[in-house]
Amino acid sequence: MEQTPGPAFDRRALLRNAALLGISVPALSALLQACADSPTGSGGGGGVSPKAIEIASPDNPVTWDIADDNQPIADGLSPEAGPLMLYNYADYIGPKVVKRFEKKYAAYDVKVRVSTFNDTDEALTKIRGGSSHFDIYFPSYDQIGRMVTAKLVRPLNHSYIGNLGNVWSTFANPWYDGEARYSVPYSVYTTGVGWRTDLVPDDVAAMSNPYDSLWNADYRGKVAIIDDWHTAMAMVALRAGLPDVNTDNPDDLAVIQENLTELSQATQPKVTVSMYNDLPSGQLGISQMWSGDVVNAQYYLPKGQSVDVLRYWFPEDGRGLVDNDLMMVLSGGKNPVLAHLFLEHMLDEKNSLKNFGYIGYQPPQNALDTEKLVADGYLPENLATAAVREEWFDVAYRLLELTVANDAAWHQVWQQFKAGA
Repeated sequence: MEQTPGPAFDRRALLRNAALLGISVPALSALLQACADSPTGSGGGGGVSPKAIEIASPDNPVTWDIADDNQPIADGLSPEAGPLMLYNYADYIGPKVVKRFEKKYAAYDVKVRVSTFNDTDEALTKIRGGSSHFDIYFPSYDQIGRMVTAKLVRPLNHSYIGNLGNVWSTFANPWYDGEARYSVPYSVYTTGVGWRTDLVPDDVAAMSNPYDSLWNADYRGKVAIIDDWHTAMAMVALRAGLPDVNTDNPDDLAVIQENLTELSQATQPKVTVSMYNDLPSGQLGISQMWSGDVVNAQYYLPKGQSVDVLRYWFPEDGRGLVDNDLMMVLSGGKNPVLAHLFLEHMLDEKNSLKNFGYIGYQPPQNALDTEKLVADGYLPENLATAAVREEWFDVAYRLLELTVANDAAWHQVWQQFKAGA
C-alpha cells in the first residue's frame, strides 16, 4: 500500500474568508434561501411555485424533487473532452488518482483541472456567480438542501455510477438525499480528541468525560479546537450534556456560550485547522480533531519520533460527531457525462483506497474495516480508534443544515467566542 505524507489543507474553516468576501455566513445562507424561495429557484414543479428549503435529518429524511427543467442526463452518452473542472478543498484529492482518470480516457484527450477554495462561503459564492462552470463540487451533506432547491446541482443518472454499490448501504438511500438522487459519498470521519502522550500524561480515553481534557488548565497554551463553528460548538454541547447539537433553544445556546467562555479562560485554546501539523510538531499537546487529521498527523512527526506518541479518542459506542463529505455534479458544468464517469472512477475500490492513502480521510468502502486498515498500514495500532464504522451512522450525532435564523444565532455565539479567544 502506497502512502503519501498527508496534505496541509484547511478543511471547512468557515468564516475565515468572510471578511475578504464582504459577506457573512448568515447573509450567504439568507441569499441561498432567497434564491430557493424565488419562482426560478424552486426545487420542484418545473420552477412554477416558490418552495422554502426543507431541513433534512435522520428523523425527517428528504427525497429531493427533480425539476422539469433540471433533468438527469440520458443513458449511454459519450464523454465530453473536458477539461473536467473539479472544485474542492486544497489537497483533498490524490493527484495520482486524477492522473489515472486522465489515462483511462486518453482516447478522448481528457484533462482534469482542480480549483480550490478555503471555505464553503467562498465556494458557494463562486458557484452562485455562474461564471466558473465547475463540474464537480465536494461539499459536506449539510449544504445539500439549499443547493438542490436553488438548482445549483444536477440530478444523477445512476446508470453511469455502478460503483455506488461498493459503498456502505447507508449511502444508497441517505436521509439527506433519498435515493442518492443528487450525491454520492466521498469520505467519512469522526470528531474526537487527539493528543500526545509525552505532553499529556492523562489517559484521556479513560476519563468519565474525555471532552473535559480540553478544559484542563494544566494544558493551557497547548490546547486547540477546530476552526469550524458548528463542529466546535457541537462538541461543547456534547461536553455539557445537551441532547441536540443543532439546537434552536436560546437556553441551550447560552449554555454553549458559557462553556466556551470557561474554555477560553481555562486553556486559551488555539482555534485552527492545522492541528494535523501542530500536534505532531509539539506546538499542541491536545486538540479537538477530525479523524482524518489525526491519521495525517503521523506523517508530520519529527524525524525519529515514534508514531506511538499519538492517540485519538472517539466514543466507542459511536455517540459522538460522525460526518461525511460528498461529490455532486454542478448544473453549471459543461461536462456532465464526464463528471458522472469521474464519480464512478472515485467510487472504484482501488482508486478510493489510493485516494485514502493521500488525503487521510476514509472512504466508506465495503471492503474496509478496522482490522484491514491496521493490517494494510493505513492506520497504526495506536490510532485504530480513528477508523470509522458504518454502524455509527445509526447512532451518532449529525450536524444538520440550520434555518437562517438559527444559523445566525449560532454564529453570534461563535463570533463572540472568537473575538475573545
